[in-house]
Amino acid sequence: MTTQPERMMADILIADDDPILVEILKFRLEGAGHAVTVARDGEQALATAREERPDLIVLDSMMPIVAGPEVLAELKSDPELKNVPVVMLTARDGEADIVAGLKGGAAEYLTKPFIPQELLVRISGLVENG
Repeated sequence: MTTQPERMMADILIADDDPILVEILKFRLEGAGHAVTVARDGEQALATAREERPDLIVLDSMMPIVAGPEVLAELKSDPELKNVPVVMLTARDGEADIVAGLKGGAAEYLTKPFIPQELLVRISGLVENG
């Protein structure tokens, strides 16, 4: 009898205001063994990150109340959260947006539409190396 290697389970915060995308991400991430929390706007994302201390955050750029780049800046200026990897997952695909996201501290920057399996591989790499 063969045993499967234990999967690296991470607590992941999804910060996105698109309910359909959130459900797809949640389904995929939970299917890969991760625990998922959802925030529907930037303000809620910051509050949830501070309260729950996730292992990784998937962050959209265009969200209500506080936009993704501002959320990223807040996270990276917080001594308790600055080392949490952030994966930007956004429709903002301009060169300036991508460069600003990466310079702002995002560990990865993926544009929508995206390949779900690619996202899972990138998240696994960040969780295992974090």
